[in-house]
Amino acid sequence: MTAATHSTLFPRVPDSADAVLEGLDPEQREVATALHGPVCVLAGAGTGKTRAITHRIAYGVRAGILQPSSVLAVTFTNRAAGEMRGRLRQLGAVGVQARTFHSAALRQLQYFWPKAVGGSMPRLVDRKIQLVADAAAACRIRLDRGELRDVTGEIEWSKVTQTVPADYAAAAAKAGRDTPRDPAEIAQLYSVYEDLKRDRSVIDFEDVLLLTVAVLQDRHDIADQVRAQYQHFVVDEYQDVSPLQQRLLELWLGERDNLCVVGDASQTIYSFTGATPDHLLGFRARHPGATVVKLVRDYRSTPQVVHLANGLLAQARGRAADHRLELVSQREAGPEPRYTEYTDEPAEAEGAARRIRDLIDAGVPASEIAVLFRTNSQSETYEQALADAGVPYQLRGAERFFERPEVRKSIVALRAAARFGRNDSLLDDAVDLPSQVRAVLSSEGWTPQPPAGSGAVRERWESLAALVNLAQDFTAAKPGATLADLVAELDERTGAQHAPTVQGVTLASLHSAKGLEWDVVFLVGVAEGMMPITYAKTDEQIEEERRLLYVGVTRARERLYVSWALSRSPGGRPNRRPSRFLDGLRPGSTATAGRGAAGGDAGVERGFTGRADIAVPRRTQRTPARCRVCGRTLTDAGEMKLMRCEDCPSDMDEGLYERLREWRADQAGRSGQPAFCVFTDKTLMAIAETVPDDEHELARIPGVGRRKLNRYGADVLAICAGQVLGGDDEKT
Repeated sequence: MTAATHSTLFPRVPDSADAVLEGLDPEQREVATALHGPVCVLAGAGTGKTRAITHRIAYGVRAGILQPSSVLAVTFTNRAAGEMRGRLRQLGAVGVQARTFHSAALRQLQYFWPKAVGGSMPRLVDRKIQLVADAAAACRIRLDRGELRDVTGEIEWSKVTQTVPADYAAAAAKAGRDTPRDPAEIAQLYSVYEDLKRDRSVIDFEDVLLLTVAVLQDRHDIADQVRAQYQHFVVDEYQDVSPLQQRLLELWLGERDNLCVVGDASQTIYSFTGATPDHLLGFRARHPGATVVKLVRDYRSTPQVVHLANGLLAQARGRAADHRLELVSQREAGPEPRYTEYTDEPAEAEGAARRIRDLIDAGVPASEIAVLFRTNSQSETYEQALADAGVPYQLRGAERFFERPEVRKSIVALRAAARFGRNDSLLDDAVDLPSQVRAVLSSEGWTPQPPAGSGAVRERWESLAALVNLAQDFTAAKPGATLADLVAELDERTGAQHAPTVQGVTLASLHSAKGLEWDVVFLVGVAEGMMPITYAKTDEQIEEERRLLYVGVTRARERLYVSWALSRSPGGRPNRRPSRFLDGLRPGSTATAGRGAAGGDAGVERGFTGRADIAVPRRTQRTPARCRVCGRTLTDAGEMKLMRCEDCPSDMDEGLYERLREWRADQAGRSGQPAFCVFTDKTLMAIAETVPDDEHELARIPGVGRRKLNRYGADVLAICAGQVLGGDDEKT
């Protein structure tokens, strides 16, 4: 997994301002040298926008036009801000502030609170959902877990759009929001939520922006002090600003116009949080003298991937579509996108896992492969399929690299070795920095060869291997670097959350994949009902779903695999169809009426069931899965594994279930995998309820595929028969 440009890890710092401009294309150079007045950069996916704006800041600093401490660059994620700081450091522009909107506002609020308000600033709550639950209890309104999450989202939307509780119902209706409860109830909950915060002297994430805006509006002396500090502003991902963030930006600017904004209306995918491209699209109207630069040279993706991306936008409608950018690939030709239809979602996951296994065996690094899906709930199926195929993976949005226990412990060990290494016999034979790092990390569990399996042991090894690889890259870029130099680099990266690459296939939602790229991307679940998602009803919501798919397509550098399933589960009715967004783009389809067609000549591949030796004809009618207790049709994946409704009575053999769990724990320990990679709890429960007598009965239980049947079937059937495993009889 890498961020949005593919560059050397440790480039040499340019020796002059002019050297900063080297390697920029004409449009990027125009951005870098336009240092006065308002500038709007319309940058398509993969066109090097971060490169353009960081070189702009660095050129201004190195040329003496901008003072580093007077520049504030803001973006939307800590990762993006950390990447920007890292790039500016590599370009010799040290001292520039690169922060998220919330981070910059919180810093100012903490500094000015004693002067503006007095006393101690209220505590910032990490999770507001408990407060919302307390508000619901106070209102005697019962909310289930899903409603609690959705109501919390409505409160967040209200605050970033500067909507007070009394105006919520009217504002939600005007915005066409699909409210999770009656708008009057949500308004009541919102009001009580605010009262509880005041009573408990706490503030939430959105309050940070609201209070900073209030301070700057009410205290002109404080606003003048902030404006004296920051003279020049750069805003990345400007299509994602909310009305509240735009108001804060205007207060930071005052009457000045030294502002550079960068964005792409075709990548607006966060409108549910209050983000709107209107500020980007209306920039020229607000700043008539603005310089507008369009970046359309795509350095990321092959012409085949770019062709599909352009084809998606060619069918779009609405204001954002009217301002779409036609990308022009700068790369050599690559393979056509491949489209595959499967009978059901487990078969789709297994098909993707097999293909990923083949790619890795052919030499593609696992870290350069991603599986992208519409909702996080789709992740589990792919986690299981990859684990079954022996493919390591990492979940996007999981624990940060530098917060992993093995990484923190390793950095402590490296720091100790840097200080006292002369007295450490472990380093006696280490002749250079990489060998020193390998020697130190060998005591933490690193080995030249990775361990078998894909569980926790493998994940720890991958973390340590990432540090070893980083040391090798660091030495190649800076010959003669010492262990102390590497520790300093790691400290910088920890502060910026600039993690080295971890060897594992990335599993991510389309929303969380924005700003990232991989050599190979699998777009899965691209079917009606999922893309666009079922609850996207209005034209605006449908178009945002199209933009979300566009973002997914443009994450791929070289290879793109697009797939869908005809039914959700084995035995389900094959009543799904490919996403309408692919009409006219995938081979054999026709364009949506009245819209132009685009697309390549790639052939269609068919999917398979769990058995690789049996081809499944297209749209075969299959019997739906039914509860074996009450007969109801099952749609939930967990219920289908149990072969009964969650609420129906269980006839599970508790003793058998515990024996299966003990056996599973032993198998997981032997292979270094998490227990669920052997069998999930639901699969073990289903086995303990059905107590299969033979392989045929065992194979009918969802979660017991051909590979697991071959590997574990004899053990499971022996346990079900009451036999005690042990010694040489136990499989490894």
